[in-house]
Amino acid sequence: MAFLDVGQGDAIFITAPNGNQILIDGGPGRKVLSELGQVMPFYDRSIDLIIATHPDSDHIGGLPAALDNYEVAGFLEPAVACANAICDALEAKVIAEPAREIIASRGEKIILDDGVELEILSPAGTALSNDTNTASVVAKLTYGSTSFLFTGDTPKTIENYLIAKEGEKLDVDVLKVGHHGSDTSSSPEFLAATSPAIAVISVGQDNRYGHPKASVIDLLAQSGVKILRTDQEGRVILKSDGTKILSL
Repeated sequence: MAFLDVGQGDAIFITAPNGNQILIDGGPGRKVLSELGQVMPFYDRSIDLIIATHPDSDHIGGLPAALDNYEVAGFLEPAVACANAICDALEAKVIAEPAREIIASRGEKIILDDGVELEILSPAGTALSNDTNTASVVAKLTYGSTSFLFTGDTPKTIENYLIAKEGEKLDVDVLKVGHHGSDTSSSPEFLAATSPAIAVISVGQDNRYGHPKASVIDLLAQSGVKILRTDQEGRVILKSDGTKILSL
């Protein structure tokens, strides 16, 4: 699992033991291509599934380029309206691919390999609002006894919804920290429910938003969570054998 160094944005590349691959988001621009070139064999020109967690430019800006350069079998996104040039370009690329379009729906499970499952936890088919962050796809990946939670830019309102709906299912080993470490996400209650050993923050150096916020870093540190940041580490790679997780 590679949290790609795409600057101020998200892009996560997952490879299952059998070689099946998922790209979650594509960052703000074409840098995702050079990053994919570092984690994929040069001869591999296909991706099984792309997930666009929500249609903000720092998450989907690089996806048209990814669709241009790779054969993509499936494209999963939330049912939230988006009317801008990036969304229009992305929709045209998905249709031209052609990739199977899937609307994210809570409870849907994607089987990547024996014992490797990605479950959609939010949204529930129809987004809870037209706010793109609120509509973020939240997904849990489980491999054996190890687990990972991907949160997009999910705000605290949806974190509370997830706590109420999912309870102990939120307990994971690795948390992709919501909204690049913004204080609009990562409530104390949500961090307690997820109780990660490792937290990964996808964020750009010296970004104008001041991400990650000191309050979020403090909460994670107080819980003894290992914090990995793409602005400090560059590309973050984690590997699971189904029983333990290594940081490479």
